[in-house]
Amino acid sequence: MSSKINFKKGSGIVEILVAIFIFTIVLGSLITASNMYLSGAGESLKTAQGAYLAQEGIEAVKTIRDNSWNSISSLVDNTDYYLYFNISSSTNTFWEATSTAFGVDSVFIRTFKSDSVYRDSDGRIITNGGILDPNTKKVSVSVSWKSKSSTTTKTLSTYVANIL
Repeated sequence: MSSKINFKKGSGIVEILVAIFIFTIVLGSLITASNMYLSGAGESLKTAQGAYLAQEGIEAVKTIRDNSWNSISSLVDNTDYYLYFNISSSTNTFWEATSTAFGVDSVFIRTFKSDSVYRDSDGRIITNGGILDPNTKKVSVSVSWKSKSSTTTKTLSTYVANIL
């Protein structure tokens, strides 16, 4: 009879150990899932910020164009430039194209390139040959950032024209 009593007492300890084991597995899984979620959320945030910074870059180039078309038309084709927001006084703030690298929030690098635009005899933009249009430039803004072990880049392109 004493062996049955010992068996019942031992089975309670085994049940507690099994419960602790299951609890540990569930808790570990929850922690791993939450870490993966937070990592993914951080990357999604950077992707959204990169897209907004690229759009802001397009608008900045348009502002440079509005201030002086020569600032855009004089840029060397297919060369990386950086955008700099110059705050020279409280009433005179403006964007500038510069060859000096500027980071955004110590995370993002934003560059832009301008390319000449060529048109066919009907005035349509073409990629090969054609007649140079001195009043239109193709602008591509790229925003890049480090993500885990690689570099991610978001690029937007548009055409800007000498409309003023």
